Amino acid sequence: MADLENLMEYSEIVSKMFADEDEGYQFYNAYALSKGFSVRKSYVEWNSDHTEISLRRYEIKKRRPRDITRVGCPAKLVIALDRNSGQWYVKNFIDEHNHPLVPADLGCLLRSHRSISDAQKAEIVELGVARIRKHQIFEIMKMQYDGYDKVGYTSRDLYNFCHLYKQEIIATGDAQTIISHLMERQNRDSDFFFKYKTNGEGHLQGITYKTNRYNLPLVPSVGVNHHYRTIIFGCGIISVWLLKTFTEANVQKHPISVITDGDLAMQRAISVMWPNSPHRLCGWHIEQNLVCNVHDDTIERKWQAFFETYDVTEDSWMYQMYEVRATWCAAYHAGNRYLGLRSNQRSESMNSRLQMKLDGKMTLLEMVHHYESCLTKVRRIEADDDANALQSEPFTDPDASILEVNAKKRFTPNVFKTKVQFSMEAAKKCSLVEILDGDDTTEYIVGISDRDMMYYVKCELTEEANLKEISCSCRKLQSLGTPCSHIFFVLGIRDESMLPDCCVLVRWTMGAKRAFPPIRKSTMYDYSPTLLRYRELRNLNLAASFTASRSIEGYERIKRVLEQEAAVIMPNAGANEGNMYGPVLPQAPEVDCEEFRDVLDPMHVSGRGAPKKKLKSSSDKTRDDSKCSLCKRQGHNRRTCHLRPEEKKLPEDVLD
Repeated sequence: MADLENLMEYSEIVSKMFADEDEGYQFYNAYALSKGFSVRKSYVEWNSDHTEISLRRYEIKKRRPRDITRVGCPAKLVIALDRNSGQWYVKNFIDEHNHPLVPADLGCLLRSHRSISDAQKAEIVELGVARIRKHQIFEIMKMQYDGYDKVGYTSRDLYNFCHLYKQEIIATGDAQTIISHLMERQNRDSDFFFKYKTNGEGHLQGITYKTNRYNLPLVPSVGVNHHYRTIIFGCGIISVWLLKTFTEANVQKHPISVITDGDLAMQRAISVMWPNSPHRLCGWHIEQNLVCNVHDDTIERKWQAFFETYDVTEDSWMYQMYEVRATWCAAYHAGNRYLGLRSNQRSESMNSRLQMKLDGKMTLLEMVHHYESCLTKVRRIEADDDANALQSEPFTDPDASILEVNAKKRFTPNVFKTKVQFSMEAAKKCSLVEILDGDDTTEYIVGISDRDMMYYVKCELTEEANLKEISCSCRKLQSLGTPCSHIFFVLGIRDESMLPDCCVLVRWTMGAKRAFPPIRKSTMYDYSPTLLRYRELRNLNLAASFTASRSIEGYERIKRVLEQEAAVIMPNAGANEGNMYGPVLPQAPEVDCEEFRDVLDPMHVSGRGAPKKKLKSSSDKTRDDSKCSLCKRQGHNRRTCHLRPEEKKLPEDVLD
């Protein structure tokens, strides 16, 4: 009975006719999958003009250990072209195997049955742009297709595709590709700015991170927006060239204030390029140095007090350390606009986010993708804050003062809740000491109930005795941009119903970016027309498929329509407008400007081995754990050991 079935199957196969060679291959490959073996395209014959294939043989490709890839299996299918009808017919078919066939659940892992469709390639690239790891992409695909056997390819195929796709994108060179990419972005966005420099040999020097294959150092320039959220101004290599370029990008406007760590190169560059910008060292780094190097709690507390206090007397020992104190002590930065920042912790936080998924194999283009992905997250957070600020108001008590109600309408919610409301609450601890009246000014001396300190709030008045300008000796308004508790206390005494304009910094209001169009979406992710249509259809298909799956009739209808569309072979199928499975900008055309041509890749710099272990401070080390290399006892070392020759005492008679 089995022989009869095999004979009928053989007769059916040898009587097959195919419209073209590819249809014959698809048929035999599907047959191989059902039987449990893999096939490959082998011998081919051409017509006399060598312009058309006239015969094709498909043989077995049985995967064995790496050093043996073919086992001489006799199974094959040979199809030939009938010139009269233009159809392909089966010329020879052998269905004998000299190896065991794989079971049905493993057939999907054989080479000829694995392939990544164009739609899957587009989705892989899209997930890769979102910085999803390759192994995670494959896990997502397994969930979407209900198992690894339904995906159609293996994780190794996915890795190979990503590698080849990356190589195709940067075929003209890593540096030249990124320059072309940035030039195209500048053409699309007039506000986009970039600049680079090369060395004497034409190798790119200044544009990227240290966490890449070229080991180039880069630090982001970070600040805060009107919601007091961290934002990125730009990224580049820290040097005089970078600061000069950063100034050029900001129309020669210098920063109002700068906070960095103790890096000497940054300090020198800032003193050269921004001599009038107050420069402050990061408080966090100084505190860490204290913990590691100073092991006296009393000194640490005094140093911490000097670091934070704004009142320094001339007889204090810190007053004599001007060269040091001017870069870190709060007293010498009062009145400068630091917006309440004492450290570059926001920069470190952004560094952590930027470096989270960076590695030493990254190309320049992949680094820009990752950087833009981080920017997209920052923009999304700002969009959420803008929407919340427009649709809601911070909560205030029913008996809140009219001044507090006015303040919450003028400041953004985040600034009001974290800065303004805190000062208003602290104003309840203030008391009036004295009022000094002048011709056009009034000065209020304000005391604090739990402190032995006094502050001077000066009010400038108009001819009608209305408030024109107000300032406080604590200078918080000049430093942070929001009124201090002493000012709120005085405004309450004066029964002011509105905050004066001098107390409301524009950058803390919703109108901070009124002069600039909002940037919600980057041009980095513009797709080709083909992929835009595909993405729209895919999203519609997801919605339609979910709805249709709720009934058998809907399921059959949608399935029939999709199968009909999938069977249609378009004349230009597979072209995909130049193999663009992802955004079009990374594959920007060659630039015409001679200045941007022939930019060579940065010089490769070898790493310095494995990363060093984090060093412990001396306070964390216990002397009792160490052993002497001479006597092997704990509690001392070789230098202080009694067995050390130079430490042995000579007899007294020898000394005489």
